[in-house]
Amino acid sequence: MAILTRAERSAGQPPAGPRSAADIRRWRRYLADERAEAAVYRDLASRRDGEERDILLALAAAEGRHEQHWLDLLGDDVGRPLRGDRRTRALGWLARRFGGVFVLALAQRAEARSAYTDDADATQAMAADEQIHEEVVRGLATRGRNRLSGTFRAAVFGANDGLVSNLALVLGIGASGASQQTVLLTGLAGLLAGALSMGAGEFISIRSQRELLEASTPGPGAAHALPHLDVDANELALVYRARGMDAHEAQAYADGVLTRLAVAAATSGTGAVPVAPSTADLGAATSASADEDDTHGTAWGAAISSFCFFASGAVVPVLPYLLGAQGLAAVMLASVLVGLALLVTGAVTGLLSGTSPMTRALRQLAIGYGAAAVTYLLGLAFGTTIG
Repeated sequence: MAILTRAERSAGQPPAGPRSAADIRRWRRYLADERAEAAVYRDLASRRDGEERDILLALAAAEGRHEQHWLDLLGDDVGRPLRGDRRTRALGWLARRFGGVFVLALAQRAEARSAYTDDADATQAMAADEQIHEEVVRGLATRGRNRLSGTFRAAVFGANDGLVSNLALVLGIGASGASQQTVLLTGLAGLLAGALSMGAGEFISIRSQRELLEASTPGPGAAHALPHLDVDANELALVYRARGMDAHEAQAYADGVLTRLAVAAATSGTGAVPVAPSTADLGAATSASADEDDTHGTAWGAAISSFCFFASGAVVPVLPYLLGAQGLAAVMLASVLVGLALLVTGAVTGLLSGTSPMTRALRQLAIGYGAAAVTYLLGLAFGTTIG
């Protein structure tokens, strides 16, 4: 008897037929991975509450359905439990100890690697489940990404700017034939000046951005005027039209707001509005701006993050000179250290964004080395000209 087709399994047919040793090994591996993934979601759920906890537990239950599929296929061949693959075990270890957006980003990538789409022994429903699970985890990870995106952006930008700009500065001055002391002082000056500039720039940028958003927020005076508008003749709908609604939608929303306020006033028994109207009544069409505002981070947080990370990046190319190296040895050591740091920052950015960490790491390395190489060649040319 042949192994059942995927369509037959999707229709609920029981598994039957001959099985090879390779099939059994593959099914046992899938079974181990499903159990490990369910454990990851339970561990993540244990560190959360409310809706996020419920979502993660539901994902764990879904992995349990997939686990049962492989148990049914294996039957008496289930054997001793295997351990999940190294990636899933590492993810579980991180989930038990941290459980933040970094772990969710890794879980998102794990769901994207599912092999069920190309495996005839997995049902179509299971393959579809894994794709939907990726989107669920992406949604959970997005919440965390939004919370840290402002500060994280400043940190990554600051670290990479410090690495690349100070490496380029040190290599350019070193290639011109300057002494070790001159290169070291130049590097330290570049570190301090760049870190202060980055911190000040981030503070001004975020503060200005928030001020622009605040300028678009409805004023409290207009909100307090809402209960006193003439219900039959008012310009409230124009507010919503000015903020992007079409005429029909704006009129319907305005009527709804005034009706709600009128009902609240009537039920108070005195004619007074029991709860003061909110500026949200005027800013319905721009509610997304509040969410967008949360993604920018605070001005001080971004400034401090940018300053510290620029300084931490900028000190890397200076380290060889601080340790007494000079000449080509210092140049090579600085380049290697900066390259390693660029690979790490690129990989972290890739993981958190749900993309390939290797691709992002190599991109960071290529851009950083490219800028430093150009500056080094200019330093050589400048040194030759001066000499």
